[in-house]
Amino acid sequence: MAVGDIFHAAPNIDHSQDFVRRDIKEWLNWLRNDIGFDGWRLDFVRGFSGTYVKEYIETSNPAFAIGEYWDSLAYEHGNLCYNQDAHRQRIVNWINATGGTSSAFDVTTKGILHSALHNQYWRMIDPQGKPTGVVGWWPSRAVTFLENHDTGSTQGHWPFPRDKLAQGYAYILTHPGTPTIFYDHFYDFGIREMINELIEARQRAGIHCRSSVKIYHANNEGYVAQVGDTLVMKLGHFDWNPSKENHLDGNWQKFVDKGSDYQLWLRQ
Repeated sequence: MAVGDIFHAAPNIDHSQDFVRRDIKEWLNWLRNDIGFDGWRLDFVRGFSGTYVKEYIETSNPAFAIGEYWDSLAYEHGNLCYNQDAHRQRIVNWINATGGTSSAFDVTTKGILHSALHNQYWRMIDPQGKPTGVVGWWPSRAVTFLENHDTGSTQGHWPFPRDKLAQGYAYILTHPGTPTIFYDHFYDFGIREMINELIEARQRAGIHCRSSVKIYHANNEGYVAQVGDTLVMKLGHFDWNPSKENHLDGNWQKFVDKGSDYQLWLRQ
């Protein structure tokens, strides 16, 4: 019995059958306890109910689980719509169905960044002043990313703009959620040092999946946000520094300066 969308590249599995779920749970426990896997990456979760995922996770007790709920964002006349609430709500609904036992890839944020980083930074703040992806609604369950094996690499179904990788990583590695780094980018694109520098900034600032975000600017010229208590970041080419913001007290020292791509400051 189908409980989700059909994936034509593989036969359907009837998760409503007790013996099917029993076999899957035995297999997962074997992978977990005998082989040594400690987490699950669940593909095409639009194809089966999150309630079954909850059962599988509670039985196998992985350290981390993540689901890929990937469908199209909202477009109008070929242009990305500003309001992507319906898209991120579908991902949140799936996470809810798992009882919050699984996280999910923040496909909404990836899609928004594709357009926002082309001088449309206003797309990065919602009417409530929060980030516009899943990370703005349920950051502890949002796994942010720029690329995966489907979107980039040899398949290239939805590649992230190569000239915007620096800004993309500056955003996801300084914001809440659980950011992921694409293997190809780290090893083959010549940006390993840049990524490591951003990871160091995240660690120094103590940013975690539930860190607070205060967005000060999001317009055609750029984006500015304070994440947690000790990091401020800027994307874009406009002239800004922490001394220009009345609400930012304390001593801020520039940690990274990549010009019009991004700049980071840490509170001293």
